[in-house]
Formats: sequence, structure tokens, C-alpha cells
Amino acid sequence: MDVWRRLLLAVVCGVAVASIYAAQPVLGPMGRDLDVSAELTGWIVATGQFGYLAGLVLLVPLGDVIDRRRLIAAHLALTAVGMILTASASAAWAAFLGLAAAGVFAVVVQTAVAYAASVSPPAERGRNIGVVTSGVVVGILGARIVTGALAEVWGWRSVYAVLAVLSLGLAALVLVVLPSEERPHRLAGYGRAVVSLGELFGQRAFLTRGLIAFFLFASFGTLWSGLSLPLTDTPWQLSESQTGLFGIAGLAGALGAARAGRWADAGRAIPVTGLALALLILSWAAIAQLPWSLWLPLAGIVVLDLSVQAVHVSNQHLLTAAHPERTSGVIGGYMVFYSLGSALGAAATTAIFASHGWTGSSLLGAGFAACALAVWATDRRRLDPDSADLRSVPGHPSKLLGSARS
Repeated sequence: MDVWRRLLLAVVCGVAVASIYAAQPVLGPMGRDLDVSAELTGWIVATGQFGYLAGLVLLVPLGDVIDRRRLIAAHLALTAVGMILTASASAAWAAFLGLAAAGVFAVVVQTAVAYAASVSPPAERGRNIGVVTSGVVVGILGARIVTGALAEVWGWRSVYAVLAVLSLGLAALVLVVLPSEERPHRLAGYGRAVVSLGELFGQRAFLTRGLIAFFLFASFGTLWSGLSLPLTDTPWQLSESQTGLFGIAGLAGALGAARAGRWADAGRAIPVTGLALALLILSWAAIAQLPWSLWLPLAGIVVLDLSVQAVHVSNQHLLTAAHPERTSGVIGGYMVFYSLGSALGAAATTAIFASHGWTGSSLLGAGFAACALAVWATDRRRLDPDSADLRSVPGHPSKLLGSARS
């Protein structure tokens, strides 16, 4: 896959995930305009998240049955419909319907990652997944920055109008630029694809990577859902736009996703996971200094996002390599852990901050990271790159080496 196609898929991921997170900086004006009470504005974001979770189970398995290129284009077009409905909503129910629809079809992210894994040679799979996955983090964090600027000039509805236009444009580009997949094996029927997704949850290797992702993104959610609380509190008392600029630090860390993919291609996915999780724990020591310093937490945020991306890309590389015939399903199932972990971190950090301040939230984030490291360490022997389990994975370095010798 050439660089332009990788970048196109990364942009697809960024725009799709932004459709879910775009509401975060504009919850106040959205709630007032749609006559949603202050205590219920959180449902504006939650609606998209629940839609996304439903899409992971119901729509992502389709990628193992039909052409993913056409599926990506269709999901982008339907995401645009949800954005248009939200932008033009005159009542809360219409906006919630649009946000739910956009959330359901935002799973185009997983279909795009599965497409990248499917069309990539084994030696380039990790790098391509890394580049495409970086679009997700750019979309999550970039939405915080861009949304505030657009809303300030043209109002919150302009955010969803722009996302709709981008989604439709990308749908057309995907059909023109991306080649169709050549897959010798496809699961026979949608029902079989869904059943196959359920079967994954009975496999130890899949559950191990899923649990690591659960605690990984619980730690990630603890930071990004709670960061504005200490920044807007004393002594900093930053504005919403100033708080949004902290997303730039996260973007810097996200750029490490492609490098993590190259490490995975070189057969280092498992040791890189352990090292990244250890760095994730250490990053919280710097982030915990936020009540007294801004520069140390900024450095910690860069390390945290780099660590999260390294583990996330390594997880997806190993799982898609182990299940080449159902890459959509395996990524969809894996992302269920991602969603649940993110939700746990978001819910827990606000409660802990209210009672124990930012120190408590930082200990919570470090604790989640420590749990992920414990899961990795407990299953370390099974995940060893020289184990029989991973030597059977298509594209594993031992297979490539054997081929070269022969």
C-alpha cells in the first residue's frame, strides 16, 4: 500500500471518530440550543458512544463477508447523513437520532484498519496499521481543537456540517483511489461472521490482548476525560480553548504509531508492549504534578499517548496476523474492550477527582496501567515470539526467515 492510500485511510479514521467526539467542547451551547438540561448534556456524547458499541457488534463483521472498500464508502455516506440530521436538528430527539446514527457508522474506523491489514504484505502490516491507527488519535484529540474554533465563529451546527461534507468527499475518494481486495477466503454469510466474532471471546490469546486494551484505554480515558477539571480549577483557571490546546501534546505522542508498527513488523510487538506499559505507568508520575506544574504534565502526556499507541498497534498487528481470514471481526471484538475501558476511565476519573483531587485521578490512571502490565506479565510465556502459538502466525519473522533460507 502506497503512502497516499495509507494517509487516505488515516483521514477516514480521523473524520469518523471526530463525529463521535466533536460534541465534547460544545456541550454547553448544544444543550442550550436544543433545550437539553445541564444534567443531561452528557448524553449528547454518550449517544454516539452507545451507537458505536452497537456498530462494533452488528456492522464490523460485515467486512469479513463483503468488499471492505465499498463498505467503507457506504459507512462514510451514512455517517454524513447522521451529521446532516444533527446539524439541522430543531429538537433534541432529532439531534440524538443523528448522533446515534453517526456513532453506529463510525465503525468505518475498524473496517479501514482491517482493509489496511488485509491488503498489506506481512512485512508491512504493522507499519500500515500504525499509520492508519494514528488517524484515530488525531481525530479524537484534533476534534477538541478544531471544534472549538469552528463553533466560536459559525456556531456548533457548523461543526457537523463540515464533518458531513468531509465524510461525503472521502466516500467518493475511497471508491476512486482504493483498489478492491483480493481475498481467497471469506466467511460464508453475515450470520457466520457474527458467530465467529463470539467465538473469539473464548480464545485465551484474544482475551489477553483484549484485557490489556481494556486497562490501557481505561488509563487513557482517565486522562482525557478528567484533564479539564484541574486545568480549569485553581491555580491555573484556563479557558476552554486553552485547555483544548493540551490536545497538541497528545498529537505529538500519536505520531509514534507508525514507528510502533515497524517494531511490530520486526517481531518486537510483545516486548514493546511490556516496555510501553511500564512507560505508561511512569508517565502518570509526571502528569500527577499538574497542580504545581504545566511543563512536566505536558511531557507526561506525550509519553502516555506514545505508549498507548505502541500497545494499541502491537495488539492489532498480532491479532490480525493470527486471524487473516476475519480481520474485521477480530478488530471489532478487540475494540469492544477499548470502548468499555474508555467508558470506565471517563466515569471513574470524575468521581475520584471530586473526592481525592488530581492526585487521586493520577493514581487511578497509573493503577489501570499497572493492571495492563500485570496481564501482559502473567501471560508473557504464551506471548513469547518464539512460542509455538506465534510461530504459527502468518508473516511472523520466524516464518519469513525460514522462507528466506529455503
